[in-house]
Amino acid sequence: MEYTQLGRTGLKVGRIVLGTMNFGPRTDEAESHAIMDAALDAGINLFDTANVYGFGENKGRTEEIIGTWFARGGDRRDKVVLATKVFGHMDPDAPDGRVWPNRDRLSALNIRRAVDASLKRLRTDHIDLYQLHHVDRRTPWDEIWQAMDVLVQQGKILYVGSSNHAGWHIARANETARRRGSLGLVSEQCLYNLAERRAEMEVIPAAEAYGLGVIPWSPLAGGLLGGAIRSGATQGRSAEALANTQVRDQVQAYENACDKHGLAPGEVALAWLLTRPGVTGPIVGPRTPDQLSSAVRAASLTLPSELLASLDEIFPGPGASPEAFAW
Repeated sequence: MEYTQLGRTGLKVGRIVLGTMNFGPRTDEAESHAIMDAALDAGINLFDTANVYGFGENKGRTEEIIGTWFARGGDRRDKVVLATKVFGHMDPDAPDGRVWPNRDRLSALNIRRAVDASLKRLRTDHIDLYQLHHVDRRTPWDEIWQAMDVLVQQGKILYVGSSNHAGWHIARANETARRRGSLGLVSEQCLYNLAERRAEMEVIPAAEAYGLGVIPWSPLAGGLLGGAIRSGATQGRSAEALANTQVRDQVQAYENACDKHGLAPGEVALAWLLTRPGVTGPIVGPRTPDQLSSAVRAASLTLPSELLASLDEIFPGPGASPEAFAW
């Protein structure tokens, strides 16, 4: 596994990131543990989760599965750069659909409660990368940084990252942090893949300007770029997307280009992201150890220049801002 710095920090992380969203809802605890063991064996050290993973009545279950894995010992916790997230509400909805106040979003009160709950589920004394799962337009950045600075001082978190933030949110966050003398955001986890390149317009340039590592989620576009036509996808998001003739034609051209070079579509999609400026590593969410092996192969794949040019023709980017939408 090749390693790189996470943005402007001194932290080294692998160029493939293990996503754990399937742990619990789609992959049982034993298989989840096997996947994490295989990830460590492959040299993957950045594990990403969120307090809401598990979903529904099982929110927090994914963090619990990771915690029981850490409890098995063998330096598991010491080898892992642990990333989790805060924003979504954790309490069950009331019968009338209401959420009890201050149990979600990014108030200083909820951040304090949420981090302690995550630490308990994860069976650890600190989180390496604590990520803001979404933008909270109701809470001022000064309040968010006050809460995060306290957690850093207490040793409960080391770094702060964002997820699903626009470029101007990244700018506001880090300008506020600079004024306070805080380190600021060190990473942004955003939707980014061959079929969805809007992050190139402003999010990634902002991340580069402020020294954030970019961690793309959904690198295979929900399976669309993993050989959806070849495998005959008949249900799920891939099948819905392929019902659009234009999308189907693009994906067919993509799979043909991969076939021409004898490469697996899913591995090409991951390898392409690793060629993009500012990208630390894509998040992969394997349901089985075999799926993880495919992702690991992508990390060492060098794409031919002819194929890279073909990919830009099939899935053109939006262009730089503001030129993409102005004269």
